[in-house]
Amino acid sequence: MTHKRGVHMETKRTIGYICPACGRPVLGERTAFALTASVAAVICDCGKGRFLSEPTETGARLTVPCGLCGKEHRAEVDQKALLQGPGIALSCPETGRLCCYIGPEEAVTARMEELAIAQEKEKRAEQEETAFLDSIIMYEVLSEVKEIAQRGGISCGCGSHDYQIAIRRTAVDLTCAACGTVLRLPAATDEDLDSLCCRYTLQIPGKKP
Repeated sequence: MTHKRGVHMETKRTIGYICPACGRPVLGERTAFALTASVAAVICDCGKGRFLSEPTETGARLTVPCGLCGKEHRAEVDQKALLQGPGIALSCPETGRLCCYIGPEEAVTARMEELAIAQEKEKRAEQEETAFLDSIIMYEVLSEVKEIAQRGGISCGCGSHDYQIAIRRTAVDLTCAACGTVLRLPAATDEDLDSLCCRYTLQIPGKKP
């Protein structure tokens, strides 16, 4: 006599997420039985990212490490959604973007590859935005701005002397805290530095009240 294996023993689901510690995609396969009968974990090779699935009366309670915001998120899913269908997409509540996917292996692998590529592009864009075109020129420009500020030489046309500094890739922005007007100081070439060195004061072009 042959016995049919139950659906819980045969069905397998793949869990995928981006480890918030090392930034690598993590994939792990678990049986339906493991997901619904006991605590199941998918741990990153670095040992810090840890996905947990704890069974409930109607499905499972999930603890998801988020590679987008660096925190852990929790969600409850019903058993049918967990074990059947195209898969479950879990989103980071802070960014609104996908941070974990549970479903068939091919679908999860594809989603994780897309997420890893998107994160790499964002990382490169952030690096390009924050990297200075010429770090020496930028350092000298900031030193000049500091000297002008120390002698009380920075003000706004609106009458305020309160401002904020924002450092860009090729410029330094002085923003008036009162009216929000911005004075942009180029900081990419020797000419930019020479022009600033000739100035004793800096005035943000705000409007007088």
